[in-house]
Amino acid sequence: MPDNTKNIREKSVGVIGSVSGTASILGSWQICHSLCMGLIALLGLVGITVTGMPFLFLTTIAVPLWIIAVILLGITALLYIKKKCISKNLIILNSGIILAGTPFSQIDNYRAVFWIIGGAIALSGVALMIKDKIIKKKCDMC
Repeated sequence: MPDNTKNIREKSVGVIGSVSGTASILGSWQICHSLCMGLIALLGLVGITVTGMPFLFLTTIAVPLWIIAVILLGITALLYIKKKCISKNLIILNSGIILAGTPFSQIDNYRAVFWIIGGAIALSGVALMIKDKIIKKKCDMC
């Protein structure tokens, strides 16, 4: 297989993983609320006053966005299992983000548990990525 085709496939898989993580973040009402508050604060710094929530519409599509994120994560995981062409650490990171961003109202009483477990999984993915980079740097120096 030519290097160009392999490079395109790797990039497309990376894009799918990024879209999965992004969709999961947008699937959480609290994240949407934080984005709105950040936008309002940013606009306030430049003298623009906003009332209401500019991203409120995202709460109506939170569940579909989260479902898309789960589907994309599944596709990414299948590609990892079959081709081993994706970073397992990114899959771990995305899994944690998706778990932390679960948007269903039935889990409201347990939301903190989802945040803690999802955050721990996401942080472990980041830690493993950092560890791999450090190991790679040490190997390159030798």
